[in-house]
Amino acid sequence: MARPKNVVVAQSGGPSPVINSSLRGVVETCRELPADFGTVYAGYHGVEGVLREELLNLSVQDPFEIALLRTTPAAGSIGTCRYKLKAAQEEDFRRVVDVFKAHDVGYFFYIGGNDSMDTAHKVAELAHEHGLDLIATGVPKTIDNDVGDSEFKLIDHTPGYGSVARYWALMIQDANEENNGSCPADPVLVIQAMGRKIGFIPAAARLADPERELPLLILLREAGLSLEELGDRVNDLLRQRGRAIVVISEGFDVGEIGERKDSFGHTMFSASKSTVGQVVVNYLNEVGLAATGSARANIPGTDQRHNMIYASTVDLDEAYEVGCKAVLVALEEGSGYMATILREPGAIYRVRYDKAPLDVVANSERAFPEDWITDSRTDVTDDFARYARPLIGEDWPSVPLVGGLQRFARLEPVFADTVLPPYVPQAHR
Repeated sequence: MARPKNVVVAQSGGPSPVINSSLRGVVETCRELPADFGTVYAGYHGVEGVLREELLNLSVQDPFEIALLRTTPAAGSIGTCRYKLKAAQEEDFRRVVDVFKAHDVGYFFYIGGNDSMDTAHKVAELAHEHGLDLIATGVPKTIDNDVGDSEFKLIDHTPGYGSVARYWALMIQDANEENNGSCPADPVLVIQAMGRKIGFIPAAARLADPERELPLLILLREAGLSLEELGDRVNDLLRQRGRAIVVISEGFDVGEIGERKDSFGHTMFSASKSTVGQVVVNYLNEVGLAATGSARANIPGTDQRHNMIYASTVDLDEAYEVGCKAVLVALEEGSGYMATILREPGAIYRVRYDKAPLDVVANSERAFPEDWITDSRTDVTDDFARYARPLIGEDWPSVPLVGGLQRFARLEPVFADTVLPPYVPQAHR
């Protein structure tokens, strides 16, 4: 009987509060099937760790620490990266294959978004060309909810989005208390949300106010309003209500802000010279408000993708299950798929776990549905709220505390022995 092949799991792109729950799903499912899966390694800091032959041994870790991955946020346990394997980087692709061959790897699980699914697909194809029998499977992850198609047939939502949606629902409740109490001096509170290309994150602010009682404006990147039009809408609301909470996407077009881009070509707004939120506040204060006082800015950063206290228990459970499903898909269906979450029809929220071809996912891009944006271009519809509401759950996550501090997973730094010469990834030379 052939010896079971080893496993490499890696993460790519920005983290989420539930990314490690998917990792836990992969590891624990592989452990339950020792006849099919050998040693489970993590590419330390994603594919960069694979290129450097830095493979963290997850099979030797204490099961208690693996279990704690459920409520360990972000990517500190095995790391992530924003390194893209581009078509011209043939040495990088060959190096990945060499590392997998050297460590008898037959399964590759890549946790990430569209770019990661494309990378997993390319790695599997190249491996077969070089005589390595490799099964590559994708595990979806992104707080932006932009993986898949606009018809929600490939995947209904991505793990990570439910938690960031809950973060915004609860944070807007808190912000309303601030604005309501401080409005004589600070009548306008502008809050910038992540979402460089798509509006699912700022849209989640509507979940804080399903009855539409708050003086709330929601400005997606897709809104298409000018600064002047934005200012008019804010002042109209000030005349009606005396105060305004403005939630605006970091990708809202306000002109040049000195954007920086990562290696995927994505704009990193939190690393840019200016911010959309501050530009809007400056503009409102310059043109004048229809109320006494000033506009102020609140610009949450990466907290929205690593705050475990705000994580959705629904999101945590689904992230785990989709990690488990990825392992079963690899075992039963072979290479070239991503595990997916699909919503069952009906009034009661239920999902099932399925698969979608990696190449189809990699070549798709979800847009925020136009009919979920109101005619005013400053809000989202009840149909969006009905879609997103089940994802934020009903309860707080149970995060263990020791000495008053959160107890996160702490993995032992046990790495596979290196057998290949040192390697510098092509893009870093």
